[in-house]
Parts: sequence; C-alpha cells; structure tokens
Amino acid sequence: MANVITDEMIEYVGILAKLQLSDEEKEQAKKDMGSMLDYVDKLSELDTAGVEPMSHVFPVNNVFREDVITNSDKSGDMLANAPKEKNGSFVVPKTVE
Repeated sequence: MANVITDEMIEYVGILAKLQLSDEEKEQAKKDMGSMLDYVDKLSELDTAGVEPMSHVFPVNNVFREDVITNSDKSGDMLANAPKEKNGSFVVPKTVE
C-alpha cells in the first residue's frame, strides 16, 4: 500500500517542526516519509498472535531489593555532631512561624 504524502502535509509538518524547507528538501522529505510509512505498513503484515508484549529489551525480574539493616543504631554518634540535641533528636531552627 503506497502512502501518499501531499504538499500540504509536508508544509504542516514543517510548521510543527519549525523548519523552512526548500522545494528540493520538501520533495526529499515526501519520499522519505512515504517510505517510512510503507515500512510501518509492512511491519503490520507480521503475525504477532501469541507473542507476549515486551516492556523492556532485557529480561528484568524484580528490580527492588529487600530492605536489610546493615548497621547498628549509631544515633549517639550522629547526635554528637549535632549543634543542639534534645531527647535523642536534632534541634533545628524554626522555619515557619
């Protein structure tokens, strides 16, 4: 099935893409767009029955890992660096009145 690309379509695409094309470039773009659409039509002829849709090129299983505690509670060490501390927490300046 031959896709027909009109001059109006090329003008419209040129406006959308903010391109100023010469007449030669418009003719080449018409040929290129037509061949791209013909290729897409050719792809639609493929039998894809039973083919599972793919969301990623590589097989991806579970990308999330379990949360594992790797260090002990060192809150005392952290609070030692705080400018102010109260009841085991940092004291910060009030930002909203």
